[in-house]
Formats: sequence, C-alpha cells, structure tokens
Amino acid sequence: MAHSRRVLTAVLALASAAGLAASSPASAAPPVFGSGTHTLRSADPAQMADHWIWPVSGFRILTAYVAPAHRYGPGHRGVDLALFGIRTVRSPAAGVVQFSGRVVDRDLITIDHGNGLVTTLEPVTSPLSRGDRVARGDEVGVVSEGGHTPVGAVHFGVRWQGEYINPLVLLGGVPRAVLLPCCG
Repeated sequence: MAHSRRVLTAVLALASAAGLAASSPASAAPPVFGSGTHTLRSADPAQMADHWIWPVSGFRILTAYVAPAHRYGPGHRGVDLALFGIRTVRSPAAGVVQFSGRVVDRDLITIDHGNGLVTTLEPVTSPLSRGDRVARGDEVGVVSEGGHTPVGAVHFGVRWQGEYINPLVLLGGVPRAVLLPCCG
C-alpha cells in the first residue's frame, strides 16, 4: 500500500506540474488510472489517453474542474463541455452501468470502470440499465436538459474511491486544436 501511495502521489504531482489537475488538499489520496481490470503502472499522461476518451466529440470546455478545499466545500467537480451539433454521449472507458435515470431535475448515467473509477455524465438520457456493460466509445445516451449546465452542454465528472478528480488527468489534457486553411 505504501508503494502504491508513493506511485499515485507521483502521478498526481506530474499531472499538477503539467497543468492537468487542480490543486487538492495534501491529505487527499491521488487517483489510480485505468479501466476494467487493466491498471496503468506509468505516470505518463499520453499513456492514460490510450485508455480513456472524451465522452463527446465536437466540443469546447465551458467550465473547468475546480477542486474543493474540503469534501463539502465549493468547487466544480468535473468539466462542462459545450457541444457543436452532435449530441451523442459515449463511454470514456469500458465499464458497467451503475445508474441510469432521473435525479431531481435531470437525467444522468453513472458508469463504474473498475479500479475505483466512476464516471457521471449529465444531463444525459440513456436507454441503458444498471448492470449493462459498455466498451470504451460505446454510445450511452444523448444530451438532454436540466442540472447546472446550459442547454446543449454535458457535465463530465469522475470519482476515484468516492472522491472527485479532474477528468483531464485521465484524458491526457485538452485535445490539441487543429487549424484549417481558410478562404481557399
């Protein structure tokens, strides 16, 4: 356990140095990365990106992750993504649907990826049910309305061992912008 904690602390430090993780309390346990039964043994963010994908395509980040100072403190426990047209949402990694349904004013889906990692996507209406298995990239629903995100946006949150972490750490950061030629 002590060796695992040292490795995980190094991973979080690397992510913070790369600007991929918001600061968190020193007592917070850093995340384990992986999906299903495969656990990454490297702190290389590029390698993490091989196992996790963005849950939507054609988007921009509206609201970044902001770690709370303590478990019940204010913060933003995920990232909000504004979509450009495509409203399909996919599983960022292989896993099992833990919950799919309505909570208060929005539909959401929660996927357990193993290794203590759980993703919540909202507002998302899904035909899936608890216990359904999904592969990385499988369609899990469509963006709906409700919750704190503006219409046409989705909130992407990830918990590790019950504590929220910055999803960008698992994705290797923000996708690189590609400039296209203009005005032929």
